[in-house]
Amino acid sequence: MGSGSRGGNHGSYDYSFKILLIGDSGVGKSSLLLSFISNSVHDLSPTIGVDFKIKQLNVGGNRLKLTIWDTAGQERFGTLINSYYRGAHGIMLVYDVTRRETFTNLSEIWAKEVKLYSTNSDCIKILVGNKVDRESERAVTREEGMALAKEHKCSFLECSAKTRENVQQCFAELILKILEVPSLLEKGSSVVKRQNLTQKQGYGEHRGSCCG
Repeated sequence: MGSGSRGGNHGSYDYSFKILLIGDSGVGKSSLLLSFISNSVHDLSPTIGVDFKIKQLNVGGNRLKLTIWDTAGQERFGTLINSYYRGAHGIMLVYDVTRRETFTNLSEIWAKEVKLYSTNSDCIKILVGNKVDRESERAVTREEGMALAKEHKCSFLECSAKTRENVQQCFAELILKILEVPSLLEKGSSVVKRQNLTQKQGYGEHRGSCCG
């Protein structure tokens, strides 16, 4: 995957995808995002509310614009939560392999929230276990991660935002799977985006369906 060279010019992409990073506070969502977007990972203060970054790149001849949303994790946004999930093409469910509660919360809280609020029924999910650089403190086995991913019918990878191990692969896996789904390509195409803006109908007709 190469970085896009056209900057932020409007209409300079073939597809625009909305990616969500969800999971408990402190699991490393912001660090994963920064590691993917830039060439370094700094010590980050906790995200307050919602943050998002845009990255343009080329994949298989397609020019992609990714809008990647990151949340604080510990807050419920009230009315904001609907707009956060609406229209998402891909969702990265992140936990910390050294903190077991962040893993169990994916099933008990986050996966249920995805099912409740996501509006693209075909959206792609990937389960990501972060902080494998702290192997001696591991509290969740790789096998447990694989089993949860199988249960939710999604991909699974372990990574380290700190050492950058597997970070690019996590996003690549998600993007490549999105590109395999015709309905997501249709919703993410720049042509459809322009039509939706003209007709002022957005994603309204897709509400009510859910993920997985």
